Amino acid sequence: MNGITICGTGAAVPENRLTNEDLTRMVDTSDEWITTRTGIKSRYISQTETTTGLAAEAGRLAIENSGIDPKKIGLLIVATFTPDNLTPSVACMVQRELGLNEVSMAAFDLNAACSGFVYSLAAAGGMLAAMPDKYALVIGAEVLSRTIDYTDRGTCILFGDGAGAAVVKHRNDARLVSYLDSRGDDRIICAASAGKKCYAPQKLFMNGRDVYQFAVDIVPRCIENVLEQAGYTLDDIKYVICHQANARIIAAVSERLGAAPGQFVQNIESYGNTSAASIPILLDELNRGGRLTRGDKLVMAGFGGGLTWGAMMTEW
Repeated sequence: MNGITICGTGAAVPENRLTNEDLTRMVDTSDEWITTRTGIKSRYISQTETTTGLAAEAGRLAIENSGIDPKKIGLLIVATFTPDNLTPSVACMVQRELGLNEVSMAAFDLNAACSGFVYSLAAAGGMLAAMPDKYALVIGAEVLSRTIDYTDRGTCILFGDGAGAAVVKHRNDARLVSYLDSRGDDRIICAASAGKKCYAPQKLFMNGRDVYQFAVDIVPRCIENVLEQAGYTLDDIKYVICHQANARIIAAVSERLGAAPGQFVQNIESYGNTSAASIPILLDELNRGGRLTRGDKLVMAGFGGGLTWGAMMTEW
C-alpha cells in the first residue's frame, strides 16, 4: 500500500482585501454581475507580499499545526506558476525562510497551474514511499495579481493571491488513489520574460467560456475515475474539495454527480480563484474549523492551465 496521511495544514493571504465594490471603481462591473456569474464577493491582493513570503508563512503554520520536528522534513514542493524568480525556486527560498537550510531535503517547484496542488500531493506520495521516515511539506502559492489586467473585467474579477500548505507523511495502511492528465492547449496562457533582476510575468489570458465547458465535462470524470479505482462511491466521501475557480462550475459538477448538499465545499466567496493555493486554503479552513475527523475520506480535484486536470482520494 502506498498512501499518505495529512498531518497538519496552514494558509496565508495578503493583508489587502479587494471587494467587488472596490472593483466597480476600477472597471465597468457591479457586485451583482460578479456574484451571479462567479460566486465571488472579495479576494486578497498583494501590495508588498511575495509568493515566497506567503508560501513560507503557510508552511510555517502547517508545521506548527502538525506538531512535527521540522528537521524530519525530507521533501518540500511548491505548486505555483507565479514564482518570484526563474531561479532559485520558491521551494528553495521557503526552505531558507523557514530556517531549514541545514536540513537535508529535496526542494522544487511544480507548475501545473490550478491543478498544481493535486499534482504535487501525488508526486509527494510517490517520493515519500522511498523515504517513509520523512515528512513532506507541500504548498500551493500564487501572487496572481501580478499577471492580471485590471481593465479586463473578464479576468480581473476572478483572481486573488494566497498560499496553503499541508504536512504529509507516508502511510502503509492506506491507498493514495490519484488520476492526473493533461492536454497541450493555450486557452489559458500567461507568457513570461526575465528581466535583469527578476521574473516578469505578462498578462494572463483566459477563454472563459471554453474553460467553463472543459471543466464541467472533465472534473466529474476525474472524480469518477478515482472513486472507481478506490472501490468507493460518492456516498463514502465526506468532502469533495474542488479547485475554487467559479461557484457555477462547482455547482454544475456537484449536480452532475448527484452529490449530497454541502458535500462539495466552497470558500470562493471570500478568496476568489487562487489557482494552486485554492485547494489547500480550503483544506486548512476545514481543518481549523473542526470539520475533519481522522478517517474521513476526501477527494480533491483540480483543473487549469496546461491544460491540466486531476483528482485524488485520500483519508484525513
